[in-house]
Amino acid sequence: MARTDFDIVVIGGGAGGLVVAAGGASLGAKVALVEKHRLGGDCLWTGCVPSKTLIKSAQVAHAMRHADRWALSPHDPAPDLANVMERVASVIRGIEPNDSPERFRSLGVDVILGDGRFVAPDAFDVNGRRLTAKTFVIATGSRPAMPPIPGLADAGALTNETLFDLREDVPHLIVVGGGPIGSEMAQAFRRLGSDVTLVDVAPRILPREDEDLADVVLRQMTAEGVRFELGTSIAKVEGRRGDVRVTLEAKDGGERVVAGTHVLVAAGRKVNHEGLGLDAAGVKVDGGRIVVDERLRTTNPRIYVVGDAAGGYQFTHLAEHHAGVVLRQAIFRLFWTRPSTVVPWCTYTDPELARASDSPRTRRSSRASRTKSTASRSTRSTARAPRARPRGSRSSSPIRRAGSSARRSSGRTRAS
Repeated sequence: MARTDFDIVVIGGGAGGLVVAAGGASLGAKVALVEKHRLGGDCLWTGCVPSKTLIKSAQVAHAMRHADRWALSPHDPAPDLANVMERVASVIRGIEPNDSPERFRSLGVDVILGDGRFVAPDAFDVNGRRLTAKTFVIATGSRPAMPPIPGLADAGALTNETLFDLREDVPHLIVVGGGPIGSEMAQAFRRLGSDVTLVDVAPRILPREDEDLADVVLRQMTAEGVRFELGTSIAKVEGRRGDVRVTLEAKDGGERVVAGTHVLVAAGRKVNHEGLGLDAAGVKVDGGRIVVDERLRTTNPRIYVVGDAAGGYQFTHLAEHHAGVVLRQAIFRLFWTRPSTVVPWCTYTDPELARASDSPRTRRSSRASRTKSTASRSTRSTARAPRARPRGSRSSSPIRRAGSSARRSSGRTRAS
């Protein structure tokens, strides 16, 4: 292999990218980290940290109203959303130094702020600087998907990227999407005093969860005053933020209008891969996703993908897990390492829903593909002798120790 500038070049400074960068540098690798905006990614700025901070304030407000459950006098907290959002911003500021360029430079990482692209299979150009590396790691994350609903963008629809910038009152929030983000924010804003209507074309909320458990959350949110329009599509959105009208269309073709003040779109996410010059790098993209194998490697064997950009579950802790898998391969050449197929997650509604495996619904849909994959791995395993693992090697792994230096002390995790 020709001489390169770096051992590892990481593209994207979110959770996965930061762990690769810090872990690689602490293990003696020469690492560059490229970020076009700000380090910390979705989790710090628009995901885990702000959403869970907002949810905590909403939980306290709800407990104050229902304090008689604990033999205390109930009290209306009269939440001021601007004050709540200022607290959200202050929590972000408290954590930000852990993810700052200064901290990562102190760890030995060459932090480069700028927008770049691949110009060859082994070269990435940023700010006119050509970076070559033995290994590249794409950790560019994802962004909210905006459904093609007439008038939605013109109405100033919010997403998780803009929601926490609000400083005005939200008298009536219309939430588009009944997944984790939509359900969490619908309940939180209701507890903070907003009228809330949740709209989803699906017949129920939280479709990845067991139906009977999701129904428990639905009943609780309904009891708190959240209104649901399920099995209903949106024909159009009219007006501007502060005065919006959403036309709903039922399956029988009937229409009716719901008036509100703000619209929050929580209808899925899209992988960020545009503008990276993946064609020049020899990296294949299919259906809007970067093609990766079971080792997180792209069609260019020196380029890996971690976190949301890998196209699977979109959780901070999974991105950090991906980082460890890639470091084991890039530094220790442990090419048989694979991401775990058991992924724990939690949706922070009240009650919370948490699990560490597939739901019966997703398990049934993936059973055939998992069986095929297992058979394939079993066939390959006969071609090499089994490797002995030293007793206690899992807890003593240098990757595990190195990666821990990049994990935030807040213990945040994105469940949405």
